[in-house]
Amino acid sequence: GLIFYDTKITVMNRVLNATVQRTADHAAPEITLDPLEIVGGEIRSSENSYFCQAARQLACVPSSQLCVKLASGGDPTYAFNIRFTGEEVHGTSGSFRHFLWQVCKELQSSLLSLLLLCPSSAVNKNKGKYILTPSPITYAEEQLLHFFGQLLGIAIRADVPLPLDLLPSFWKTLVGEPLDPDADLQEADILTYNYVKKFENINDETELEALCAEIASQHLATESPDCPNKPCCKFTYLTMTGEEVELCPRGRHIPVAWENKDVYATAIRSLRMRELQTPECMTAVRAGLGSIIPLQLLTTLTPLEMELRTCGLPYINLEFLKAHTMYQVGLMETDQHIEFFWSALEMFTQEELCKFIKFACNQERIPFTCPCKDGGPDTAHVPPYPMKIAPPDGAAGM
Repeated sequence: GLIFYDTKITVMNRVLNATVQRTADHAAPEITLDPLEIVGGEIRSSENSYFCQAARQLACVPSSQLCVKLASGGDPTYAFNIRFTGEEVHGTSGSFRHFLWQVCKELQSSLLSLLLLCPSSAVNKNKGKYILTPSPITYAEEQLLHFFGQLLGIAIRADVPLPLDLLPSFWKTLVGEPLDPDADLQEADILTYNYVKKFENINDETELEALCAEIASQHLATESPDCPNKPCCKFTYLTMTGEEVELCPRGRHIPVAWENKDVYATAIRSLRMRELQTPECMTAVRAGLGSIIPLQLLTTLTPLEMELRTCGLPYINLEFLKAHTMYQVGLMETDQHIEFFWSALEMFTQEELCKFIKFACNQERIPFTCPCKDGGPDTAHVPPYPMKIAPPDGAAGM
């Protein structure tokens, strides 16, 4: 936290360029994707998704072939080239950025089971934010998570922000920072947070009985074996995926009483913390990321900085885009139609601005920083920096 973000990124970029493993005399791996597998925007099965198509084809490609220098120039070097069946595309940048955009859409849909909407989104808190799905994984799912980690590293080397909306707990776990059992629980699952707080703040047995009655009315409690008409809770709770689990051995047979209510609350909190950390899943993601970039770099970044480096900002800063726009011969920023252009963009909503960036350069987000601002010899950058506005083709007034 004592080092400026720009300083960290400068060092990070130098390390990334010093750890290049695929040299210029080696051809880039190429994968072929079939757009016809996605008809009308609907994908019939996860195996037909771009994500799974790419994962299958790149599984036999050594990760060293994906470690390229940072993207720069008009048609930069990317980890792999993409060919779409039946389509002729000039250059590699557009198809590569479109691929990353598409797989992020797939990851944040019901098609793939790797990410899960955080429970808080059900009550409009952190709406649209995702976490790793906290459940035991198969070997096939482990391979997909490994590829997901590789994509994070590939996007960093390509400097193409991924439009992923992940909770801070994901980035904390990725960089090795411990979770806050209070703040992170509240962010991820505010209903469970409030439920736990109710048990922690009970002052006497009467309040506990009233709370159990309230929970019983919501079908979350059962009757006490000692007093058939007295509702009580048992040492069980629902996981984030909706499965009822025991919080301790024989938990289904242990009622919550005044003497063990704090143990019950702590056990629920611990369950959620384990689910947010998802050790098995995160190990696979980190392994994939570590095959593309040195994991030691993560020790210098805060969770927020890692998110900014990987995903950019979830909104378009128009002033920042203006500052990184070039006007080609014959055009000036003060030209009337240029002023009209910026005035029109200023009236756009954030959703419309994202669509404009997607139309202009096949990605929804812009990087958080721009190397081209330094004016050095290595500052030629990939779209959208610098954005170029050229005069129209044809006769004047057309």
